[in-house]
Amino acid sequence: MKTRIRKPREKEDDRKAAKTRNFTEFPLAKAVFTVSVHDSRELPRPGAPEIAFAGRSNAGKSSAINTLAGRRRLAFVSKTPGRTQLINFFALGGDGFLVDLPGYGYAGVPGEVRRHWRELVGGYIAERPSLAAVVIVMDARHPLTDLDLTLIEWLREAGRKAHVLLTKSDKLSKQAAQATLARVRRDLGKVYPEATVQLFSSLKREGISEAASALARLAAGKNKAPAKGE
Repeated sequence: MKTRIRKPREKEDDRKAAKTRNFTEFPLAKAVFTVSVHDSRELPRPGAPEIAFAGRSNAGKSSAINTLAGRRRLAFVSKTPGRTQLINFFALGGDGFLVDLPGYGYAGVPGEVRRHWRELVGGYIAERPSLAAVVIVMDARHPLTDLDLTLIEWLREAGRKAHVLLTKSDKLSKQAAQATLARVRRDLGKVYPEATVQLFSSLKREGISEAASALARLAAGKNKAPAKGE
């Protein structure tokens, strides 16, 4: 009787590593915090391509960044939406920067703080030479709000590339999620046809490879900054 030779079990670390290989095309796993900026005059000198993340305060932006980077607390997940009003830079091993923009659309915040957000983020989007693209994070249950459309208009006017993550897609049925994706693609096509969009779930870890490929493509396409006013 022949003895069956069993294939060795994968070690837990090997399985974890396999999960991360699908998003190392764009090196988010290398992300290391470098600086927080409260004033546009404090922005670091432009250089390597920057991929910025923006979204409503409760859309799951921090969770999406943490999931893509394979880290638990790279971006701080606040229990008080809108609390952090800083632009946070994370170096990606010399290959570029991940930039976490402050959330918008939060309630109970003074008008002065909101004006500061518009000046800081609006100025960064319009004038930053090394900005390659902006990832717009939207709750799949409430996409394309008026504030999302305002941000999209800023990006369009500045000639910026954009990729939309419809987060928390696990909160919808598969049929509803696909219907939402189709609707957002159709509506985006009317206001900003160059933008791309996908479903994403930090909880279920869905959409990671697609997002990583999109970010890698956007970063690689950063040859030069758009001329002001383009």
